[in-house]
Amino acid sequence: MNTTALPATGYLRLPQIIGKPATDTSPAIPAIFPVCKSTWFAGIKAGRYPKPVKLGERVSAWRVEDIQALIQRASA
Repeated sequence: MNTTALPATGYLRLPQIIGKPATDTSPAIPAIFPVCKSTWFAGIKAGRYPKPVKLGERVSAWRVEDIQALIQRASA
């Protein structure tokens, strides 16, 4: 789990965190924190993973600082 490629501040969408396989129209996105989508949302509900920030009616994202803290806790 490499945090050096992350910006210091900002937001990440879910595919940027858990990764996304390549399709015919878009390249693969490597995972920063490799878990499946259902595990990610179960972890949010259980309090293991950070809650998203609503950026719009249908847009959620996670603060980079929260993801970096999660990675630090997981690697400790």
